[in-house]
Amino acid sequence: MLRRNIRLRREYLYRKSLEGKERLLYEKKRKIKEALAEGKPIPTELRNEEAALRQEIDLEDENTAIPRSHIDDEYAKATERDPKILLTTSRDPSAPLTQFVKELKFVFPNAERINRGGQVISEIIESCRAHDYTDVILVHEHRGVPDGLVICHLPFGPTAYFELLNVVTRHDIKDKKAIGTMPEAPPHLILNNFKSKLGERTANILKHLFPMPKPDTKRIITFANQSDYISFRHHIYEKHGGPKSVELKEIGPRFEMRLYQIKLGTVDQTEAQNEWVLRPYMNTTKKRKFIGD
Repeated sequence: MLRRNIRLRREYLYRKSLEGKERLLYEKKRKIKEALAEGKPIPTELRNEEAALRQEIDLEDENTAIPRSHIDDEYAKATERDPKILLTTSRDPSAPLTQFVKELKFVFPNAERINRGGQVISEIIESCRAHDYTDVILVHEHRGVPDGLVICHLPFGPTAYFELLNVVTRHDIKDKKAIGTMPEAPPHLILNNFKSKLGERTANILKHLFPMPKPDTKRIITFANQSDYISFRHHIYEKHGGPKSVELKEIGPRFEMRLYQIKLGTVDQTEAQNEWVLRPYMNTTKKRKFIGD
């Protein structure tokens, strides 16, 4: 099993290494297509390759016109089966963190929670691969306050690291009457303001934690991005008569997330390449918005 995982990992890295060449070829063909469509001369730097590139353009179809990426391979089979998630914490979790993870178990359908105990991350990841888990979620804390969420997609990544802020559990929501019961049906997802390339990547990681919902489900989960802070909200709705009389109830938990790193590998691979890292101390960081508008 270990040799097989090493071989599959090498194949994954090899496919990823070919992306630069495929992207360069795609850009060259795109420039030629644009020049022909607009009646402009072929760019000077491409004239020596024009004949070969035009022949490749003629042989393209809708499946080969756009180059595939490692992102396509990571979630290629995500729609074929429901996600299977393992939830765990840092070692020796406090009572508030344990309570928060119990609530997260109901947030993510098909999630299973385990006590971390003395297990190391590499053992957990290897066991999850052997039992066909699709994702591992690790929740961290600081002095009893949940402050970190790690989402690791299996078998080869990516791994997204989020900072958690303003965590409010179900029982801490002030309006007790509005809480209601915690349903376990797959929810409808609302993903708001994930417009950049990084935003699309983040939305892709989050949405594949949830199976396809049924049309009549009344459960809604919202990931709303504003200034790179992602607000998580969990509601159910009830209809009272006509379509305009809909009552929305928050059932919790609620929190904010801030993405600070994406790695092209699993959480146990310290040598994995960084796809994106937040640089908070750069002079322009406060002015820039990475995920959305």
